[in-house]
Amino acid sequence: MSTQSGLFPNSTAFSEDNAGFVEALYEQYLRDPETVAPDWREKFRAFREGRPAEGAIPPLTVDVDRAVRKQAAVDRLIDQYRTHGHLSADNNPLKPASPSRDLEPARYGLDATDMEAVFYLDILQSDEKLPLRDILDTLQATYCRHVGVEYMHIMDSEIREWLRRKLEGSRAQGDFDTEQKRELLRLLTAAEGIEKHLHRKYVGQKRFSLEGAESLIPLLDELIQRCGAKGTREVVLGMAHRGRLNVLINILGKKPELLFREFEGTESHEGGSGDVKYHLGFSSDVASPGGPVHLTLAFNPSHLEIIDPVVEGSVRARQDRLAGDAEAAVVPVLIHGDAAFAGQGVVMETLNMAETRAYTTGGTIHIVINNQIGFTTSNPFDARSTLYCTDVANMVQAPVFHVNGDDPEAVLYVTRLAVDYRMKFRRDVVIDLLCYRRHGHNEADEPAVTQPLMYRFIRRHPPVRALYAERLIAEGIVTPDEPARMEQDYQDALARGEPVSRPLLGDSAGYVKTRWDRYRDTDWTAAAETGLPMADLAAIAERMTALPAGFEAHARVEAIHTARRRMAAGELPADWGFGETLAYASLLWEGRNVRLTGQDVGRGTFFHRHAIVHDQRTGEVCAPLQHLRAGQGRFDIYDSLLSEEGVLGFEYGYSSSEPDTLVIWEAQFGDFANNAQVVIDQFISSGETKWGRLSGLTLLLPHGYEGQGPEHSSARLERYLQLCAGDNIQVCVPTTPAQIFHLLRRQLLRPYRRPLIVLTPKSLLRHKLATSSLSEFAQGRFRCVIDETDRHEPARITRLVLCAGKVYYDLLETRRRYQTNHVALVRIEQLYPFPRNDFLAMLKRYPNLQELIWCQEEPENQGAWHQIKHRFPGILDRPFDIGYAGPPMSASPAVGHFRQHIEQQKMLVERALVLPVTPTATTEIAHAHRNQCASSA
Repeated sequence: MSTQSGLFPNSTAFSEDNAGFVEALYEQYLRDPETVAPDWREKFRAFREGRPAEGAIPPLTVDVDRAVRKQAAVDRLIDQYRTHGHLSADNNPLKPASPSRDLEPARYGLDATDMEAVFYLDILQSDEKLPLRDILDTLQATYCRHVGVEYMHIMDSEIREWLRRKLEGSRAQGDFDTEQKRELLRLLTAAEGIEKHLHRKYVGQKRFSLEGAESLIPLLDELIQRCGAKGTREVVLGMAHRGRLNVLINILGKKPELLFREFEGTESHEGGSGDVKYHLGFSSDVASPGGPVHLTLAFNPSHLEIIDPVVEGSVRARQDRLAGDAEAAVVPVLIHGDAAFAGQGVVMETLNMAETRAYTTGGTIHIVINNQIGFTTSNPFDARSTLYCTDVANMVQAPVFHVNGDDPEAVLYVTRLAVDYRMKFRRDVVIDLLCYRRHGHNEADEPAVTQPLMYRFIRRHPPVRALYAERLIAEGIVTPDEPARMEQDYQDALARGEPVSRPLLGDSAGYVKTRWDRYRDTDWTAAAETGLPMADLAAIAERMTALPAGFEAHARVEAIHTARRRMAAGELPADWGFGETLAYASLLWEGRNVRLTGQDVGRGTFFHRHAIVHDQRTGEVCAPLQHLRAGQGRFDIYDSLLSEEGVLGFEYGYSSSEPDTLVIWEAQFGDFANNAQVVIDQFISSGETKWGRLSGLTLLLPHGYEGQGPEHSSARLERYLQLCAGDNIQVCVPTTPAQIFHLLRRQLLRPYRRPLIVLTPKSLLRHKLATSSLSEFAQGRFRCVIDETDRHEPARITRLVLCAGKVYYDLLETRRRYQTNHVALVRIEQLYPFPRNDFLAMLKRYPNLQELIWCQEEPENQGAWHQIKHRFPGILDRPFDIGYAGPPMSASPAVGHFRQHIEQQKMLVERALVLPVTPTATTEIAHAHRNQCASSA
C-alpha cells in the first residue's frame, strides 16, 4: 500500500487491517471533533490542514483517505434522504413526485464507478457494509415512495435510531398475507359503499363524505386492532364532521337504519334539542387480538378542532380510574382536517399540553385527513405559512408519516408503525393521510367553480377501492368478479339495515352508563348534608396546615398557616382561604377526589390558597392536602400552562367522564375565560341539551370592581346568565367563607351534576367583614338567598336592595355609616337556577315594603340586571317600584382610572340606599302582570 511520503513519518501502523477503524474514527471526527480522543483529534486536524502533527504519527494512506472521503460523501447523501427524502416522496395522489437535486449522488462527488463499492449504511451503528447501489435502493424505497417520513428533527437519539431501523429494515413496506389483503379490500368497499348509498338515497343532503379518503376506514380498523393486541381497553376518538358518518357505520357499528332515520328526520332526541347527525357521538365494544376494546366517538360541534382537548381530558379521567399501565389501556385518537390542523390555535394548545404533568395522556395518535384544500373556495396557499399542514406538530417533536391515501397497504404500514411508536415511547405521533375530496365542502357544493384544475383531475381519477381491486386482481388474490360481489353484499346488508362493521360485543358502554345513571333526572334542589361536626373540622384543619418536619415555608405562608390554625381553634374568624381549603380537605378526608387546575392555583393568583408550599432552602414542594390521612381521596393540583381554551376543554372532558371527582378550573382573572368562550358555549352550557352529556365541572372566576381597569374587573357574568335555560348550569356569587365551603361540598355531595360557575372574590379574600364563624361550617348549608344580617325591625323596612357579590359589603358599610335603617340588604347568592321559593320566603318578612332595587357594580347593560329583572314580575304580589342602581351602560366593562372608579362606586351605593327610585321598564311589566292577574281573578 502506498503512503503519502513525508506527511506522517516514523510509523507503519496503518494498513488494510485497520483501515476500517480509521475510516470510522475519521468520520466521527468529521461529524463532531469533540467526540474523538484528543490525540486522534490532533492527528486528523493536522491531516486536514496538510501539516505534520507533533510526535510520532502513523502514515495515512492515500487509499484510506479516499475511502474516508467517499464514506463521508455517502453519509451526507444518506442523511439527506433521512432528513429531506419526504420532499421527493411519491405520496400525493393528485400530483407526481418531484425528484430533488439534493438526492443526486453526483452532488456529493459520487458517480457510476462508486455504485458497486461497499459503504457503511450507518457507520456509527453497524459494521455492515453494502454496495452503494443497494444503499440507494433501500433509501429510495424507504423515503421516496408512498411514505414520506419526518423524524430527524427529534432530539432523542434513541427514538431516531428506533424509527430508522423500523423504516429501513422494512423499506417502509408492510408484510400482508392474502387474507389481510382481502380484508383490506372489504374495508375499502365498506368505506365507499356507505357513501354511494347515501348519495343515491338522500340526494343533496349534507353528509361531509369521506370519498377520496376512504383509506381512513382500514386505517382506523388496523389502529384499533393493533392497540387491542398491545393491551388497550379503550380508544377515545375525536373528529369533526368530515367522514364522521362513515366512521360511525363502518367502525363503531352504528345501525344503518338509525342513520337513515336521522336523514329522514324521523329520529327523535328525547329530553333535549338534539343535534345534526354529523355531530353525534357513539360508543361500542369490539373484539381484538388482546380482548375487548371499548370505542368512544366524542360528540363534536362545528368548531372543528375544539374537540381535541375535550378528548384528552376524557382520556385522562379514564386513565386516572385505572391501576397498572393506564396509558396503554386508554389511547386517544384525534382525526383532523388539514386546514384546521394548521389553522386552529387550539391544536397548538393541545399539543403543548401533551408532555405536561397535568395533561399528559401518554401520547396521542393524530390522523390528518389531508384533502389538500380547506373550504372549497380557499386557495391552499392561503391556508397556512408552513410547508406541511402538520408542521405545528414539530413543536412536540412528533414523527410525521406522510402517506399516499391511494396506497392502502402503505397506510396500514404507517398505522402499525404509529401505534408501535406511541405504545413504546408514550408520545404523540402524526399520520398525514394525503388524499382528496371528491365532492365540495358539502355535497350541494360545486367545487369546480373555484377549483377547476383540481377537480378536473379528481373527476378522472379512479377511487382507491378501484385501484386496489385492480392490484389484487393482478396479484391473483381476488378474481375479477369478486370486487363487484363484495360491493353488492355490502349494499344488500345496508338495505336490510344490518350492522356492517366488525361484530359488536354485547351492550356498549355499560359500565360508563352506570356511573352516570344516578345523576340523571335529578333536580338542583336535591338535598346534601354539607356541614360537618366541629371535632371533624378541627382535625381536618390541623392536618391541612401540617408540613413535614424541617420544612421551611416562606414567612408569609407560615403566617397564613398559623392564622388558619387559630381560625380552626375559634380564636380568629375564618377567612376565604380557610373556608375554600377546608372544603377541599373535608371532601378528601371523606375519601372523595378533587382535581384543581389553572394558571396560579397552587399559590392562588391573589396569594390566598397556598395548597402547594415551597421549601425556601431546598426548593422542594409539599401539598398538605395530599397527606391528610390514610385512605383519603386523590388530590390533583396543577399550575397549568398559559392557556384557557385548551385547558378548559380538557377539564370539561375530564368532568364529563368522571362524575365522582370535584373538577375545578380557576381563571387567573375571571375575564380570561373569554379565551375559552367556545368551550363555554358549545360544551359547558349546551352539552346536555344537545347530546345528553352531563358534567359537574366547576369554574372559579375571580370577579370584582377594585379599580383595576376593564380587563381585570368583570368575569362577564351576563354571558353566563344569557346561556341559562332549562336548569342547564348553576351561576353562584358566594360572599362568605362558609358559603364557598358549602357550595363546593354541595357540588360533589348531592346527586346532581350540572356545571357550576362561581364568581369568586379578589378584595374579599381578606376583607374584615367577609368572614365566617366555625358554627357556620358545622351547622350551615349553602344559602341561595341571604337575608338582612344586621338587626332590623322587618316592619320598618320600606326599601329592599338586592345585590350579588362584593358590592354588598360596600352597601353594608355605607348603610351603617348613614344609619338608613329603613333599607334592608339581601344577597342573591345563586343567580341561576333562580331560587324562587327562597326569594318569596324572604319577601314575606317585610310587610311594608315599597321599593325594590337591584344594585350592581357592572354597567347597566352587563352584570346580572338585564338577565334577572324578568324574574320579579311573576313573583311580586304587591305594587313595588323596581329600580336599578349601578353604572350607566358602557361598551367597556369597567372604567380605566382608579379615582373615576371610586367616584362611580360611591354614586351607585348612594343611589341604592338613599336616592329616589327611578321606575324602570320592569316596573311597568310588574304592574301589567298584576293587572292581568287581577282581571283573571
